Amino acid sequence: MPLDILSTRSDSAAANMATDFLALQNYPHPDHARFRHYDWQQTACTFGFGQKIAWVREQLTNDPPSQLCRRPTGGGIVDHRDDWTYSLVIPRGHDVYDARAVASYEAIHRSLTTCLREQGCAAAIKDTCEPDPECATKGPTICFDRAELFDVIHEESGRKIAGAAQKRAKRGLLFQGSIWRPHVGDLDWDLFETTFITQISTLLEMEATPAPWPESWDESIDALAESYATPEWIERR
Repeated sequence: MPLDILSTRSDSAAANMATDFLALQNYPHPDHARFRHYDWQQTACTFGFGQKIAWVREQLTNDPPSQLCRRPTGGGIVDHRDDWTYSLVIPRGHDVYDARAVASYEAIHRSLTTCLREQGCAAAIKDTCEPDPECATKGPTICFDRAELFDVIHEESGRKIAGAAQKRAKRGLLFQGSIWRPHVGDLDWDLFETTFITQISTLLEMEATPAPWPESWDESIDALAESYATPEWIERR
C-alpha cells in the first residue's frame, strides 16, 4: 500500500480545509495513504467542527486573523500565523485507522518527536495528564496555550510544540497537525519534512512516493472552499 506525497501548496484557509476533506472523502485511490504539507496565503486561524463561533471570536478579539475557518476535524483554535501545517489520511482497514483515537494521536506524534530531536530540538511527548479543574469549565482553548495528553512539548520549558485534530470516517482517518515554529528554535524545515515523511512511512509500513494532484480536484476544491468560506459553514454553531 503506497503513501502518496502531495506537493506543497499555499492557499486560503477555506481551500486548505476543503483540500484536506477531499483527501479524506474523495481521493481517487481510496486504498492509498496521503500526506501533504501546506502554507497559508493570509494570516489564518482554524477551529474545531464542534466549537461555537461566539466563543471562537471572543478568544481572538485582541488579535484577529485575516481569515477564519471551521475545520472538518475537532479540537480548539489553531493559530496558523507562524506554524508548520500538515495533514495525513490513513485509509480504512489500516491498523492505525483501527486504533483508538488516543493511540493514533500518540503514534504520529512520537514519529514527529523523533524528527525534531534528530535536529537537536528538546522535544518530548506529554505522557501524563495532570488534573486541571479549569479544563472542565473552560473547554478547548487556543491550541498552543495548553498541552494535552500526547501533544509534543519542549522538555525544558514545557511549552507546547505540536498538536493535532482527527476525524474518522468510513473511508479513512484524517489527521490535521500543526507545529508552532517559535517553540522549536532553529530548524531546517526541508530536512524535517523529509525525515518526517520517512518516519510516517515506517510507522504505516508503506512506501512514500511523490504523487500528482488528482486532475479533477481543482474544480472540486474551489466549489467546496466557496462553501467553507460562507457564514453558513463558519457560523453554523
